[in-house]
Amino acid sequence: MNKPSYPHPLIAREGWPFLAGIVLISILVSFWSGWASIPFWLLSLFVLQFFRDPARIAPDGELNVLSPADGRIVTVEEVHDVYADRAALKISVFMNVFNVHSNRSPVKGQVQSIEYFPGKFFNAALDKASLENERNAMVLHTPQGHVVTAVQVAGLVAKRILCYAKPAEHLYAGQRYGFIRFGSRVDVYLPLGSRPRVAIGDKVSATSTVLAELPAPIDVPN
Repeated sequence: MNKPSYPHPLIAREGWPFLAGIVLISILVSFWSGWASIPFWLLSLFVLQFFRDPARIAPDGELNVLSPADGRIVTVEEVHDVYADRAALKISVFMNVFNVHSNRSPVKGQVQSIEYFPGKFFNAALDKASLENERNAMVLHTPQGHVVTAVQVAGLVAKRILCYAKPAEHLYAGQRYGFIRFGSRVDVYLPLGSRPRVAIGDKVSATSTVLAELPAPIDVPN
């Protein structure tokens, strides 16, 4: 087993302003009325659990495709990857408001492109959300010569997609590269011939769950 994929606090930095704000309001309301402060403290607990960001261990295997997010599998099918213009195996992870929303790279590779698409805010569990919702697509090239696309998709109440990766940057499998706030999904497009390790309805954990295995390495020109 590898070491945790990155060092970080238990609460995602994206949540610090929200948590500080609601806790401050809860304290101020508590001075006025203990009973009236209860809803605010409950909201504080919700914000705390939403922005939790536990360290994860990545299983060994250079051909493993790791889950980029916590959640539930809603799609495993062959489709056309419009971002890399090729036929691909698509695996989608839906995140509800109680899942960890930190996003991690599914594979080790170099970022070839990142493209943002404005869009709608349909329920992220629906198939049409993949191509109609606000989204951010990242295309990676692995050392073995494979192309892997990871797409952050906003959901019904998600209002902001954060992506910190840059074109030409090298990411390691499980590296934290983004965050989506309040309900969303991540679509992963893999080369045909990849072997799925999950099925629709399975619950998965970012980095520690293997979504699929890539095909045997292909020749990479020097």
